[in-house]
Amino acid sequence: MNTTTDSSTTTAAFEPTEAVDALPRIERDARGGGFDRPAPGRFLVLEDAGERQLLPLSRPVTHIGRGFGADLQLEDPGVSRRHAIVTQRRGRARILDDRSANGTFVNGRRVVEAELQDGDVIVLGQVVLQYVDVPA
Repeated sequence: MNTTTDSSTTTAAFEPTEAVDALPRIERDARGGGFDRPAPGRFLVLEDAGERQLLPLSRPVTHIGRGFGADLQLEDPGVSRRHAIVTQRRGRARILDDRSANGTFVNGRRVVEAELQDGDVIVLGQVVLQYVDVPA
């Protein structure tokens, strides 16, 4: 794995105009249905060609990556086997970079750890996710 980054790689990771075919990069079993009226809870949303997939964060700790041990497995070469972790504790959600090669970005900023707010955009490799918090 190449651990060096240049400014063009970092910039390309969170360009909002870049088209990404992200749905095929999510393991089929992890894909939820669309979400016209989501139930209360915390979710990651993946959008591709106008189709939205709702991925519930139902565990206190959710491991995200390309590896078989990930709870949310993303089939993208820019995603590390162990890329990020989403934790839920005391009514809050946090994302932590799990020593990924290409970094974890929240709202265009590379982070090691960040508290997630409703509407935050998360970029892992070429995959763009949105964090959604639906109150009870």
